[in-house]
Amino acid sequence: MKKLVTDLKVNDKRVLVRVDFNVPHKGADISDDNRVVAAIPTIAELVKQGAKVILMSHLGKIKWGKVDDAEIDKEKKGNDLAIVLPSLKKHLADALGHEVKVSFCPSTHGEELANDVKALKDGEVLLVQNTRYEKGETKNDAKLSAEWAGLCDAFVMDAFGSAHRAHASTVGVPTILASEKKPTAIGFLVEKEIKGLGRCVTCPENGHPYIAILGGAKISDKIQVIDSLVKKCDKILIGGGMSYTFKYALGKTVGNSLCEKDQVEYAKKLMLTGKIILPIDTKIATSFDDPQDIHVINTDANDVSEAGIPDGYEGMDIGPETEALFTKNILQAKTIFWNGPMGVFENKNFQEGTIAVCKACAEATKNGAFSVIGGGDSASAAKEFGFADKFSHVSTGGGASLELIQFDGHLPGIDDIEEK
Repeated sequence: MKKLVTDLKVNDKRVLVRVDFNVPHKGADISDDNRVVAAIPTIAELVKQGAKVILMSHLGKIKWGKVDDAEIDKEKKGNDLAIVLPSLKKHLADALGHEVKVSFCPSTHGEELANDVKALKDGEVLLVQNTRYEKGETKNDAKLSAEWAGLCDAFVMDAFGSAHRAHASTVGVPTILASEKKPTAIGFLVEKEIKGLGRCVTCPENGHPYIAILGGAKISDKIQVIDSLVKKCDKILIGGGMSYTFKYALGKTVGNSLCEKDQVEYAKKLMLTGKIILPIDTKIATSFDDPQDIHVINTDANDVSEAGIPDGYEGMDIGPETEALFTKNILQAKTIFWNGPMGVFENKNFQEGTIAVCKACAEATKNGAFSVIGGGDSASAAKEFGFADKFSHVSTGGGASLELIQFDGHLPGIDDIEEK
């Protein structure tokens, strides 16, 4: 069990908190500030303890080494972390019942940052500019990690969505502090993620049947997590773009659908486990950009009368018979892990399959199953369709949630945090 933020004694101490403020935005307009809201309980706890709170987060990507200086400057301006300051101030004040001083440092290293940290008083908060303004952040640069570690007396990891990244702000800093015998802990958000996803990492005996639902575009993106889930789960329901590679492996035609032919042998090997359940009908159309002739065809692997998806068409969603098949299996489950939509749900014509999975998981949860959405597009879909609060746990990190399962509960940004 990792130390929690409440286990720290931080009055009059400088505490660096790695948060995840990588919010969706267009310029200064934030379309969803849930990631800011999710970090507030940990920040508020530290403020109440009288800590001097230093917040670090990335926002977007900077293509270091791939573009010229002018383009890098443009990317920096487009990912200025100062845009989250109003949201941070508002939600923190709401949580505490009063306003606190929350300032912003535009520098990610050097004298200005050091002086702003020194100026902090107990119970005040300093938000530091986007960590990816530093080229050494994603490389876990030793010098940068040492400078940031020198700013604080303790470290709290509360950015689950970045916990699978071995960056300076996620791994470099806590590793140095641990070597100096300085305290490290996880925040409330990471604690919630570890507990929620932990049920899918180590499923209890009474948690079976354990069903995984996987969708999204590519098998190759999820090979290692599929290998892990095959060992843990009783059944794996496959939908979305990745299902067409399985169909191709079974001798079906897939038309213009996404198909990773280099993964065919892997798909065949998975089918031999007897745990894979594939769609038996598919909603197809001429293309995603301009879908015409939308209709459902039988793609049952056991039905030799149907070859599959014809040339000139793409699979866009699972069909109604597959919705019924998947629903039946989901309702029998006691543990459910879902990552990846069943179709291109961004288009209203191809949302039914993903909505059907949402409904089935919600009903199973209501009946006592433990259900987890592994972040990413699945979480976005559940929120869009009004089902986010119907699951036992919705992860804030797509890649991190998959890697936590893949590596049996281990992530670089969590492993170095002190045990109780």
